[in-house]
Amino acid sequence: MLKNYLKIAFKVFLRRKFFTFISLFAISLTLVVLMVATALFDHVFGAQAPETKLDRTLGIYMLQLRGEHSQMTGTPGYGFLDRYARRLPQVEKMSIFEQFNYKDAYRNGEKIKLFLKRTDGEFWEIFDFKFLEGGPLTAEDEQRANFVAVINEATRQKFFDQEPAVGKTIEVDGQRFRVIGVVANVPLLRLIPFADVWVPTSTSNVKDYRTSLHGPYQAVLLARSQADFPAIKAEFASRLPGVEFPDPREFNQAFSGAETLFEFVSRMLSNDQRENHPTRLLAALVGLIILFMVLPTVNLININVSRIMERASEIGVRKAFGASSWTLVGQFVVENVVLTLLGGLIGLLLSLPILRLIEQSGLIPYAEFHFNHRIFLYGLVTAVFFGLFSGVYPAWKMSRLHPVEALRGGVR
Repeated sequence: MLKNYLKIAFKVFLRRKFFTFISLFAISLTLVVLMVATALFDHVFGAQAPETKLDRTLGIYMLQLRGEHSQMTGTPGYGFLDRYARRLPQVEKMSIFEQFNYKDAYRNGEKIKLFLKRTDGEFWEIFDFKFLEGGPLTAEDEQRANFVAVINEATRQKFFDQEPAVGKTIEVDGQRFRVIGVVANVPLLRLIPFADVWVPTSTSNVKDYRTSLHGPYQAVLLARSQADFPAIKAEFASRLPGVEFPDPREFNQAFSGAETLFEFVSRMLSNDQRENHPTRLLAALVGLIILFMVLPTVNLININVSRIMERASEIGVRKAFGASSWTLVGQFVVENVVLTLLGGLIGLLLSLPILRLIEQSGLIPYAEFHFNHRIFLYGLVTAVFFGLFSGVYPAWKMSRLHPVEALRGGVR
C-alpha cells in the first residue's frame, strides 16, 4: 500500500509542477532559516571543543550589588570570586579568569589588535584545547607570575608566519611574553574560553585586582557530576548574605549565582536579574520557533487545499469504487510528508553553503559550523511536523467530499 502511495505521489508532483515548486520553496526556505539559527544556537550552547564538559560545568558570570540608593550590575571581581566561590562542595576544579579584552600588540612597530584573556592553571585543566605546539599555562606560571603566553593559530600566523612560535616572544598590552603553546582557533561564540592570547592572571597591570568585589573576572566550576549542581548552587547562594562590603552605606546586598551559560543568559534577559529564568527563556524560544513555522504552514495548507480540490474528480471516482475516507486521507498525508521531506532535504543541503558563507565572511571570528547529528535531527523533526500539520486538514476536508459532488468537481 505504501509503495503505491509513493508511486502516486511522485506522479502527482510531476503533473502539478507549479504547486510542487511553491511547496518545496516554502519548506526549504523556512528550514534554511531554522537550520542556520539552530547551528548558531548550538555553536553557543552545545558541547564542542574546547568546552567538552558542559554537562558538568557551572559558571559565576554576574554580580549585582545593591544598596538603599545604589545599584551596580556587572562581572564579579577577582576578590569576590576568590573569597566566596572557592572550596564549594562537590567541585573538582575551579578557575578564575578575566574576560577577553581588546589589547594592542606590536610586530616590527606595526600595531595589531588582539583579544587577551588572563587565566590560571586550572583553566587549562577544565577546558580541552587542541594544542598545535607546546603546552598550557600551569599553576606554577600563575604563582610565579611568569611572563608566558599561549596563542592561537591565527596569532601565530600574524606574528610568525608559518614558522614555529614556541620559545619566541610577543608584545601585548605593553608587556612581553614568551610563547609556550599554540592552540587551534576558538570561535568567538564560545564566549568563555575564547581569546587570541592567554597569559597568567598574576601578570596583570592592575595591582589591587585580588581584593576587588567588582571587576572583569568570571569563574567556571567543574562539578563531579550534574547531580551535584543543586548542592553547589545552594552552598554558593548561602554565602552571599555574608559578603563584606567596603562601604555598607553604599552597598549592603549581593546577588549572583552558580549557573549554566543558558541560565545566565536567561538572567540577563529578565527584568529581575537577581534570579535566572531558564524555563521562561526556553518557552520564549520554542514559541518563536512555532510562530515562525506556523506562518508558512498556513500557506502550505491553502496550497494543499487547492491542489487536492483540483483532484476532485479523481477522488469521486475512487470513492465511487469503494475507497474509504481513511484510505484517501492516508494517501494524501503520505504525499504531503514525502513532499515535505524533499523540501527538508533541499533546505538541509542549502544550509551547508550558507553556513560556510557565514564562516568565511569574518562576522564571527574563527567560526566553524558543524552540521552534526543534533542539527540534522532538528531539521528532520521540523520537516515531518510540516508534512503532518499542513497535510492533515486538507486531507480531512478532501475525505468529506460526496462522490457525486466530487465527480462534478464541486465541494459540499
